[in-house]
Amino acid sequence: MGTWDVGPFNNDTAADWSGDLHDAVSDQRLPLIRATLSAVVDESDTYLDNPLADRAIAAAAVVASQLPGGQPLVTAYAPDFLLDGGTLDIPADIPLLALRALHRIFGDNSEWHDLWQDAGRYAEAVDALRAVRATLERAAA
Repeated sequence: MGTWDVGPFNNDTAADWSGDLHDAVSDQRLPLIRATLSAVVDESDTYLDNPLADRAIAAAAVVASQLPGGQPLVTAYAPDFLLDGGTLDIPADIPLLALRALHRIFGDNSEWHDLWQDAGRYAEAVDALRAVRATLERAAA
């Protein structure tokens, strides 16, 4: 696993997912986001593997960036079409799905949780997603 920092795109899995989102035909981007988030939410009874978590965190950051008050994506590892000024029209149900995915990822039955705990940086990793969560919470309310 290539992880270089706590941000939502700061690992190989998230960067690759961003490339897949960029390469997707425009009408397939939202289904890809929904499927990515749903894959985490649907894994509620099993130990959540880190690659699923990394992709869902990137998806949640993309969603939040497209919502009112969301922080624009500035990392070179985000989807290029968004960095170039493209947008996505986020359906009303997606922010809540993204929140549910983050809740699952931050939980005890998650490899993402365990890896950051073991590294002694769990609080920092969660804090790096504070703005994403706040934007999603506003949209889901």
